[in-house]
Amino acid sequence: MNTAQRLGYGKEEKLIIINADDYGLCESVNETVAELLSDKAISSTTIMMNCPWSADAAARIVNTIPDADVGVHWTLTSEWPKYKWGPLCRGKSTLSLTHADGWFPETIVEVERKADPDEVRYELIAQTEAALHAGLSLTHADNHMGSLYGFHSGRDLLPIVFDICARYGLPFRLPRKLMPVGGRMIPTELEQRAKIRVRQADDRGIILPDYVIGPEFDLNAGGTYEDVKMEGVELLRNLLTGVTEWISHPSRLTDELCSFHGHPEKRAMELRFWKDPDVKNVLADEQIRLIGWKELQKLQSSLSL
Repeated sequence: MNTAQRLGYGKEEKLIIINADDYGLCESVNETVAELLSDKAISSTTIMMNCPWSADAAARIVNTIPDADVGVHWTLTSEWPKYKWGPLCRGKSTLSLTHADGWFPETIVEVERKADPDEVRYELIAQTEAALHAGLSLTHADNHMGSLYGFHSGRDLLPIVFDICARYGLPFRLPRKLMPVGGRMIPTELEQRAKIRVRQADDRGIILPDYVIGPEFDLNAGGTYEDVKMEGVELLRNLLTGVTEWISHPSRLTDELCSFHGHPEKRAMELRFWKDPDVKNVLADEQIRLIGWKELQKLQSSLSL
């Protein structure tokens, strides 16, 4: 039984959750994501509580769109050389999570090699509590850059994630079935480990989407909006039955974004994509239903009663 069926939909229905990652990153992202949520062009967003613009992001939800689906974007990396952030945890050591300058490392590999599990636990809880204290009613959780999944070393931190998701009643971004991205093959070891983690999540009553997809994060050299649109439309037309989460990174193209971001044009193209009438027509033609994380959270809550 797929997640769509567990939610009460038909076996052959195609459901999509369009999530805007990195809410709270900067003002440009905040304005864009809040607008897309208000227009119901996307389903949900996840907030980076470590960034200076997180307070602005939370206030936009609380004051103008309180019913929006907002999750916590658990963050252990700080990837841009010109714009840095670090841990929120106070009163506990975070030395294994940072460089000597106090900022998170730039790469996933560094997190996988160095992060102490207890320090990760305290930091994820601190980020979650910060979001709740900001007035947000969290509906789900995911992970910035995938630093918790063990992609590079095989050392994932998902058992900690499941503990915290169970504690706060949060569904999590872990696909029940892995899908190859960009023609790349899925290593057998990763596929087997993912199956084990899915079973562990099930045992904890944590609801997961069936699939997770999204366009390439980087813009290829010479890439145009039409290239991005073609890639996105192909993903939509090949959507499988069940619940799929689409990871998106939309933003207006501003001086602020360009001052630190390595691929600002791609974010602007993703904004254009979700406003494109052709894309809306594809969703209708393929009979793809837009849902939110709240539906998954309600199912998870019902399992704990």
